[in-house]
Amino acid sequence: MNTASGTCLCGGVSFSARLPSKWVAHCHCTRCRRAHGAAFVTWVGVAADEAVIDDASGTLRWFGQPPGGERGFCSRCGSPMFFRSGRWPGELHIARALFATPLDREPQAHAYYDTRVPWVHLADDLPKKADPDAGPG
Repeated sequence: MNTASGTCLCGGVSFSARLPSKWVAHCHCTRCRRAHGAAFVTWVGVAADEAVIDDASGTLRWFGQPPGGERGFCSRCGSPMFFRSGRWPGELHIARALFATPLDREPQAHAYYDTRVPWVHLADDLPKKADPDAGPG
């Protein structure tokens, strides 16, 4: 069984996920940017039932975020770690930078690209997808 694993900054929360991953993408949505304090967040989508979260320290907390999503973070070191939502049933999204072991793929796309910050200019050739909730045009 091929797995990838990692931890938060302090090591209090660790995880492993069976590969293959479902996808890897850069998210530019406002909520991810604010939650991580970054221009965008690179997420790894994995099957929730193929992921194991070890919270032996008891520091993992979940912040509910309407409409129906929640973000997991370490309450000791503050590392934002996970996202899950009914919008993507059966998936757990794990912040790419937390993985200590190799993954099976590189980022494949930019999501919510229409809500990106204006002060970062990306020169890659990845597909740039708009916010699906923004409507046409």
